[in-house]
Amino acid sequence: MNLSATFHGNFVPLSQCSSCCDLRIQPYLAASMGSWRKRHRRRSSLKLYHVARNLRKQEVVCRLSETQTEPDSNNDEEKEVNENEGGDSEEPHLDSPPIVVDQINNDAETKAEFGVQDVDNNVEVSSGSPLPGVKPQQGESIRIPKETLDILKNQVFGFDTFFVTAQDPYEAGVLFKGNLRGVAAKSYEKISKRMQDKFGDEYKLFLLVNPEDDQPVAVVVPRRTLQPESTAVPEWFAAGAFGLVTLFTLLLRNVPELQSNLLSAYDNLELLKNGLPGALVTASVLGIHELSHVLVAKNTGVMLGVPYFVPSWQIGSFGTITRIINIVPKREDLLKVAAAGPLAGFSLGFVLLLLGFFLPPSDGIGVVVDASVFHECFLVGGIAKLLLGDALKEGTPISLNPLLLWAWAGLVINAINSIPAGELDGGRISFAIWGRKAATRITGASIALLGLSSLVSDVAFYWVALIFFLQRGPIAPLYEEITDPDDKYVGLGLLVLFLGLLVCLPYPFPFTEEVITSF
Repeated sequence: MNLSATFHGNFVPLSQCSSCCDLRIQPYLAASMGSWRKRHRRRSSLKLYHVARNLRKQEVVCRLSETQTEPDSNNDEEKEVNENEGGDSEEPHLDSPPIVVDQINNDAETKAEFGVQDVDNNVEVSSGSPLPGVKPQQGESIRIPKETLDILKNQVFGFDTFFVTAQDPYEAGVLFKGNLRGVAAKSYEKISKRMQDKFGDEYKLFLLVNPEDDQPVAVVVPRRTLQPESTAVPEWFAAGAFGLVTLFTLLLRNVPELQSNLLSAYDNLELLKNGLPGALVTASVLGIHELSHVLVAKNTGVMLGVPYFVPSWQIGSFGTITRIINIVPKREDLLKVAAAGPLAGFSLGFVLLLLGFFLPPSDGIGVVVDASVFHECFLVGGIAKLLLGDALKEGTPISLNPLLLWAWAGLVINAINSIPAGELDGGRISFAIWGRKAATRITGASIALLGLSSLVSDVAFYWVALIFFLQRGPIAPLYEEITDPDDKYVGLGLLVLFLGLLVCLPYPFPFTEEVITSF
């Protein structure tokens, strides 16, 4: 509504005075009588007072003051007018900065039409990570200026990519809500290019899924708020120390004479060399696992941190903890990196396992175990039943090539790392395939199942503790988390999860018909 129309033609539209920045009203017809002017002024003041009250309800306050603009030649008349103004104590004075009413009305109508909500840039937001799993840069507070927010909303985002309907402060950055247009990956590329053209590398863009309503949101944060990772010497020193301990446990596990009394290993160090062949086989499975991670990560632009080998008294090692130290572009890249290690480890371990079944022991005796040991693994038990046939009987000792047990240990280590929980390879795979919310639920279910398994297995107990305290998550955000991976990579990820399940599950079926009839 135009404010001038309210005055029913008595006044010309509002004009802004350049000297005092106040709004003034000029009479349309100049009166020649001072007394008429005074009465006219009182009526005008009352009208303006009511108009100001209406504008105050809309949170718009104007300073309306009447100023004499008669020519200098009418000195007597001007003096009379000034005396009348000085004695007029009923004229209202509203102290407030001026604004253009037409512009306010147009802006209000536009925002009401599109449902755009403004953000108060002076609102204090909590300190901490702007995104889950990313540490903020320590130091002075970094804010996005209002001018930058306007450029982002009006020039970077748009109808063809992401139409912004609301924005909220989000730690050191801003979260934009709206409607994603077109394919998420292409829209992200367009928005990123526009940001690059406008601001260079000053800001980082994330296209995520809002966990509250599962709708796409865009998050923009200053690049300096993201904590850079360090590869300092102490980190390598700690990783080396863990590696030496893991080497010791790998050797120890393959020396049966020391299994009953671990402390005796310090008095019989020469016996550790007997465990070297088994340690090398298991370490080779671990090595190919980590090497595949590194090669695929380098190809996809993902940076990995220093690997920490986790020692284990039961199976020699629990594998490694390897952090991703940069921001992964998309879920497909994360899936490639996460699945590469287990796929390579399972492949080498499976080949060595088959060789252990086919090759006779070098000394003719090998390792003598009870046939019931194959019930501990569904995959190995099924292969044993297929290859050994009737030779595999319940309660019957069987001679095996130790290569089979060494390869089996490698398969177990890969399977443990394939558990879909936290930041394990399996947890990253489930996140890449099904998204963040589903991966969080799968992590909770996996930890619960491991907790139940720990009642009967000490390996499960140590592993659930390791996940809960070190690798529970959350997984650091990706630049673009909306686009699903390609189906062929999804198939590889599902294969890893399936193989891990086959290795972890026990073989429930009896090996001989006689045992079945005895039930």
